[in-house]
Amino acid sequence: MTRKSLIVKLGAIGDVATVLPAAWKLRQSGSEVDWLCGKSVAPLLSCYSWVRPIVVDDARLLGESRARAILEVLRTWRSLFGSSYDLCAVLQYDRRFRLLTLPVRARRSIALDWKKRASQLVSERHHTAEYARILCDLKDEYRTENLAPLAPDRLPENPLPRSGKTRIALVPGGARNLLRDDAQRRWPLESYVVLTRLLLDRGYEVVLTGGPGDQWVEPQFTGLPVDNRIGQWAIPQTLAFYQSCDCVVTHDTGPLHLAGLAGCGLVGLFGPTTPSKFLPRRNGVVGLWGGERLPCRPCYDGREFAPCSSNGCMISITPQRVAATIEELRANPAAEWCVHNS
Repeated sequence: MTRKSLIVKLGAIGDVATVLPAAWKLRQSGSEVDWLCGKSVAPLLSCYSWVRPIVVDDARLLGESRARAILEVLRTWRSLFGSSYDLCAVLQYDRRFRLLTLPVRARRSIALDWKKRASQLVSERHHTAEYARILCDLKDEYRTENLAPLAPDRLPENPLPRSGKTRIALVPGGARNLLRDDAQRRWPLESYVVLTRLLLDRGYEVVLTGGPGDQWVEPQFTGLPVDNRIGQWAIPQTLAFYQSCDCVVTHDTGPLHLAGLAGCGLVGLFGPTTPSKFLPRRNGVVGLWGGERLPCRPCYDGREFAPCSSNGCMISITPQRVAATIEELRANPAAEWCVHNS
């Protein structure tokens, strides 16, 4: 009889993307994979034929209305009622998410727990490796395998055919979700504009990408001959487009992980968060970590950022440095992943 596993992981794109390699290990071991996920990330999981998403309305679940949250919990219980699994994994620290699985019968149940080392994401380790350790019950010992992002096996056609020019995609917005806006993670918009001018001067095609909530950045690019696709594509179309790019440049936000999954060249920009935890580990990926000499870097403790009004770590990454890194990747697109301090 085929084994069955239930993963509970809502949250942002990056949260889901870093769990996918561990979930694939379960699949390779002979287990079917059901995934309780939020509406915002369900389109990402739809790109994997071996995952069965069970969708929760996370806006209702995490919103201000307690009554609507209770109704969403009850709706989720109905969808899970009578389900049996070999493994039920609640990959959330918030104990409220465990309530969603009350109707589930499971031979083995695990949940993230700040108080138990075996059940927590160890600080400074890459989240992909840590989710694999917890989900697959691996020993907490010396390991050499870096799990690469897992490419999707079910994508639509590329929504923007190649123009013949070197194609660079930029993600100047992002770094926000249902619960918070993490402005500290964003590279300055002015730096993206300067980088755009440098790339256009080299004859490159520059495409702006992002979600519908990122349209606030558009006025800064007025008058520049860029292809603005912000808010036009869903996650599957964005993944298909990134596969056609020579390079994607983004700070630590959801499209960083989409580009990691797509297999294109990737320059990830970091400051208050650490690339050791979040940078996709595969060939063709370079992380630039700003603020090398700042004693306050990193300031993200896994829950909150420092109340910083300077954002000096991100400002220290110059557009010229990013442009040079793009050229290095173009010259050696299969280079091993690495991180450079800036």
